Amino acid sequence: MDSLLIYISIAAMMVIIPGVDTMLLVKNTLAYGPKAGRFTVLGMAAGLSFWTLIAILGLSVVIAKSVVLFSIIKYLGAAYLIYLGIRSFFTKSMFSLKEIQSQANTPTKYSNQYNKSSFMQALLSNVLNPKTVLVYITIMPQFIDLNENVNQQLIMLAFILTLLAVCWFLTLVYVIDYAKKWLNNSKFQKAFQKSTGLILIGFGIKTGI
Repeated sequence: MDSLLIYISIAAMMVIIPGVDTMLLVKNTLAYGPKAGRFTVLGMAAGLSFWTLIAILGLSVVIAKSVVLFSIIKYLGAAYLIYLGIRSFFTKSMFSLKEIQSQANTPTKYSNQYNKSSFMQALLSNVLNPKTVLVYITIMPQFIDLNENVNQQLIMLAFILTLLAVCWFLTLVYVIDYAKKWLNNSKFQKAFQKSTGLILIGFGIKTGI
């Protein structure tokens, strides 16, 4: 029981510490509205579920031991983050609050496209993030009893991590959307969008080093 509480504390800290997921969530929620933010969270959960399946199949250890395969994932992830950063940096402007509200009230193929794009960004960001592999092969094993069913324990630990992430980021979506009423300023949005782009590029370069 004590070890489970320790794991929950560690997992909560990993989730709360700002990273790529936080940047994507803030960017998509401010740009396309809270629904896109929730689709971003869904993409994150899908990415974590992917690595849970990989871990259960035992492939995460294989990936970690294969320098070539691990490097491929690492550099693909870095390239994708840099791509997202450049795309965000050079986008002319975010939508205004009125435009977002108008799209929310009038569903179109464009709003669905933004939701799908937000989902795919978060999914690919997590799937192509080698740090996620390290969580499964370095942190989770510390809390697994080899005398018990390893896969069941792994699923439980992964579920806890995913649940914490979903709860935290859904809360952020609400906070961001609420604060957006005071952030509906074109200069602020432009500065934030470019800074977000630079941060994503920085994460990508750091990941690739």
